[in-house]
Amino acid sequence: MGQEILNRGVKPYGTIWGASALLNKKYHNTVIKIHLDFINAGADVIVTNTFGSRKRRLIENKLEGKYKYLNQTAGKLARYAAIKSKKKVLVAGSLPPQNFTYFADLGNDLRFIKNGFRTQADQINPYVDFFYLDVMSSYMECKIAIEAIKQFRKQFLIGIHIRSKGLLPSKEKFITVVKKLEKYKPMGFIASCVSVEDLRYIMKDISKIKAPFGFKINAFEHIPAGWKPDSNNPKVQLGKRKDLTPNKFFQICKQLKKRGAKILGGCCEIKPSHIRKIKILKD
Repeated sequence: MGQEILNRGVKPYGTIWGASALLNKKYHNTVIKIHLDFINAGADVIVTNTFGSRKRRLIENKLEGKYKYLNQTAGKLARYAAIKSKKKVLVAGSLPPQNFTYFADLGNDLRFIKNGFRTQADQINPYVDFFYLDVMSSYMECKIAIEAIKQFRKQFLIGIHIRSKGLLPSKEKFITVVKKLEKYKPMGFIASCVSVEDLRYIMKDISKIKAPFGFKINAFEHIPAGWKPDSNNPKVQLGKRKDLTPNKFFQICKQLKKRGAKILGGCCEIKPSHIRKIKILKD
């Protein structure tokens, strides 16, 4: 969602990237249009544009006073698009890492992180069908998020980022973290914002996962070690793969489905045209 917003000409404000479209009202229709494009392409779920409106980033950009407005606006725009589509589509409330993205180091103030998950969930709760813990980088980060949102009594999906060779940024194995989190009874698990190549390291463990599972594939060229997306525009810094065409994306998803994946979706630089190909799997 965030990368597609930048691709469509939204001018970013500081490091809030996709959330810039929430800050400037002239871009609100762009957000709605993107949601609708994904829905019309065949998506069953759309995700709120709240990745860049976490409290930490807003503080860094001197926008903390806009926290409530930006998150509620993202929820309202997503819900409006779902209603306008007149289709059976769910809205997932994106709850991103409350510290750095793709980093396992949570810093010294875990209370700030837990409060960040809780308050952001509180702002979007009225507009979403379930919460999506987006690109979590450690078991501890997942646990803090789950404990922070349990008061809302709403289902949640866990998106776990794979950094390299089946390992999270925390160096924990994907399957090890999943098995420890199964006790919380999530809707499912997703290998979130991962390259096609990194998926092969966890495919052998799929049969061990009890809950529904799946993948959100990205089309970045690479994510270098130590890179902090909070300080550099990912659209510029990471590049876009040219080989991951809609047809190739469809073939990859088809193979993953045969292996048992029940959740198939796109992450950074995956467009509605890619999702349209997945729709063929359903039809």
